[in-house]
Amino acid sequence: MNQYVIISGTNRSDSNTLNIARYYQQVLEEKGVTAKLISLEGMDVSKRTEVIVELEASFLIPANRFIIVAPEYNGSFPGVLKAMIDQTDIKKVWWGKRALLTGVSTGRAGNLRGMEHLTGVLNYLKVVVHPNKLPISVVDQVLDAQKWVADPATQKAIALQLDEFITF
Repeated sequence: MNQYVIISGTNRSDSNTLNIARYYQQVLEEKGVTAKLISLEGMDVSKRTEVIVELEASFLIPANRFIIVAPEYNGSFPGVLKAMIDQTDIKKVWWGKRALLTGVSTGRAGNLRGMEHLTGVLNYLKVVVHPNKLPISVVDQVLDAQKWVADPATQKAIALQLDEFITF
């Protein structure tokens, strides 16, 4: 049985990234799939701590499918996400698993470049990345006042992407 973990790939508080990650969790639940959600907000990833060890044991090692929502930071993905990856036991956490990527930005490209960078890192770690990487552009216009995905085209794209990943 597949075990899903969604990673909100930023440590910024009150982020659009976390709102999108929560939306993914809700859509998966509606599809009958349980997914745990990890937020990097407030997490110290500068060194391998007990927090990282517990994160591995409770979430990362048992998972065989990751959904990573990564915002655009300076044309790539956040350093906090890379640092979290670097602090884990690579073979136990990442090798032979699958990932789905979603990029988030307030600009027009939806973090396309960052998803490509992250794909390279994940492929190096022997993670198979699903080819349907979803760039969510102008994320601040896609979310409603309650910070929920309100744009029908984005809702449809997420549902299709998740349907594909469930059977991947």
